[in-house]
Amino acid sequence: MELKGKVALVTGGGRGIGQGIALALAGAGADVAVADLDQAIAEETAAKVEAAGRRSVAISVNVAQPDSVRAMVEKVEAELGGLDIAVNNAGIISIQSIEELTAEDFDRIMAVNAKGVFLCTQAAVRVMRPRRWGRIINVASIAGKIGFPDLSHYTASKFAVIGFTNAVAKEVALDGITVNALCPGIVGTGMWRGEDGLAGRWREEGESEEASWARHQKTLLPQGVAQTPEDMGQLAVYLACAEHVTGQAIAVDGGCTL
Repeated sequence: MELKGKVALVTGGGRGIGQGIALALAGAGADVAVADLDQAIAEETAAKVEAAGRRSVAISVNVAQPDSVRAMVEKVEAELGGLDIAVNNAGIISIQSIEELTAEDFDRIMAVNAKGVFLCTQAAVRVMRPRRWGRIINVASIAGKIGFPDLSHYTASKFAVIGFTNAVAKEVALDGITVNALCPGIVGTGMWRGEDGLAGRWREEGESEEASWARHQKTLLPQGVAQTPEDMGQLAVYLACAEHVTGQAIAVDGGCTL
């Protein structure tokens, strides 16, 4: 799978899944713009892209703000000469029961995870449609396919991403643009790890966070092992190359949603 000559943009690319996708696209030959709310970590990933021999630019963006998204895409075009592949990965999470959840918490999650994907997709389509070629990859979650306790707001945002992706794919199907959702499973990043992550919150009495993490891999995943950012990068490269795959929500989850 070869992406030489293509320009990719990855939001939330400073760490974790976003960084794994950015480096995989670079490894396949694409030049990669790395956008993140945190400029410093965007620059760290951009440096790794450049170390792999590809061009890069680091951009600070708030995906929930239309002007910020517009400026991001303009900078990608100005610095790298176009936009062929848009990976809308930026997202946030909080872990709260339905009784703990406030309206402000719900709105904050939806603003980044759902509205942010809308704004970034819209901006990408405006660039790609006249050129009649493009790949849009919206990062959803297995929580966009099945619900999880303490994540009703996050689940709602990811179900929204999958539905939105399917609808837009149909709008642009005759314009050479594919739109798909990538659904990560259980990845050892901030959502799951640490005392405030799901492994910490869902501990049994007397269980350590590490033991809880190991137990959840065994009980939730038929393969028994967590996925990695690099796994997500492999699917992103495939979707960036695939000509006739569109409107899909593909899980990389070790069989969790079977």
